[in-house]
Amino acid sequence: MPSDNTKLIVKALGFFLPHFGRVAVQRVAAVHHSWTWQDTADAKNVVVLGGSFAGIELVTRLAETLPTGFKVVWIEKNSHLNYSFTFPRFSVMTGHEHTAFIPYDGVARGAPAGIFTRIQDTAVGLTENQVLLASGDKVDYAYLAIATGSSQPLPVQVSATERRDACHELQGVQETIKASQKIAIVGGGAVGVELASDIKDFYPDKDVTLIHARGQLMSHFGKRLQDYTLSALQDELKIRVLLNERPKIPADRNIGTSAKLTFSDGREEQFHLIIGCTGQRPNSSVLASLLPSAISEETSRILVQQTLQVLATDASSPDTPIFAFGDVADHGGPRMARAGWMQAGVALDNILAMIRGLKPSRKYEPNVFVEGAIKLTLGKTHNVVYAMDADGSDVMIPAKDGRLDLGIERAWKQFGADFKLANGSAAERVEQPVNGA
Repeated sequence: MPSDNTKLIVKALGFFLPHFGRVAVQRVAAVHHSWTWQDTADAKNVVVLGGSFAGIELVTRLAETLPTGFKVVWIEKNSHLNYSFTFPRFSVMTGHEHTAFIPYDGVARGAPAGIFTRIQDTAVGLTENQVLLASGDKVDYAYLAIATGSSQPLPVQVSATERRDACHELQGVQETIKASQKIAIVGGGAVGVELASDIKDFYPDKDVTLIHARGQLMSHFGKRLQDYTLSALQDELKIRVLLNERPKIPADRNIGTSAKLTFSDGREEQFHLIIGCTGQRPNSSVLASLLPSAISEETSRILVQQTLQVLATDASSPDTPIFAFGDVADHGGPRMARAGWMQAGVALDNILAMIRGLKPSRKYEPNVFVEGAIKLTLGKTHNVVYAMDADGSDVMIPAKDGRLDLGIERAWKQFGADFKLANGSAAERVEQPVNGA
């Protein structure tokens, strides 16, 4: 039987070799496009809402491919890309939180001048041809792509839209964790597992309890990862894990200090700190004023066709010029950044087809193994890579990695940002505490 390493390599090569070939062709086409695209006064807008992983990918590709007569307008509330993969770690480890916010300066770098505009604002509503912004401004669109993701409080996301304030939010969590001895983490998905394991590994003397509503951790993944995760937490890190428990988190906020949890048997337990890592709220409300039937009553996600066009009974045509993808959309694929990237390619091809007067025909078909793969950290240096195919077969590769900052510099390079500027300019520099962990 081939090893898990061999299976992973074969699967990855089968997907990424053709993918890299397409990327090489795209790079050549992008150079040609930068020479041939011309700015015109009457250019129509292709508007992208949302500036996380899925939105950035579509914006970048549109800036490389839109024909003369069209421009891309990107509307995003945050000043920087929130690299949320690092938030659990940087909610515990001090002195690195500023690197989790990556400048948008490198997005669409190299695209022809005039083709790309970024607006820092929040979309609050839509008409058939305009995006309505919180500032009161309006932006015309010929085509619209919604990649607004979902919302969840710290330690998953910050509420601040400016880098400096966002860093202060993470620093506040660090200080609260450091000052607390008995800590409960509610929610046994990836964020809850990573946060609990980091707290215990950085602060071994703390009493950490991880509480999950289901009978196994990492409920959306296979049994091998679930069992491995439970063993790593209990046996290696000595974290208390309570399953099949759904205590109420303090109602006033997601992070509660000096609060009690009530368990299923009626028992109450006092904790110095309780952090909730449960639930996501899709950011779909922007569509409610225009196409309310396109928002699922069950999930609040935006209903889409396989072409990723919005699916609504109140739409004037099934070939609507509005697309939705990423975490905000009910697309049937994994809710991971890699899936958002793949969906961006589908939306791109179908938008370009409609611009050319053709019927959108490319369909999103999830590659569960590639798009749903995860690298789960289990403390400072312990991690495990896991991927499961649609037939239930899987691979799992535990490893040790000494990069406490999770290799964040690679992410800066990926998005065209200079990591040497991670500390910011004098005007926006964030004071960094001394790392005592």
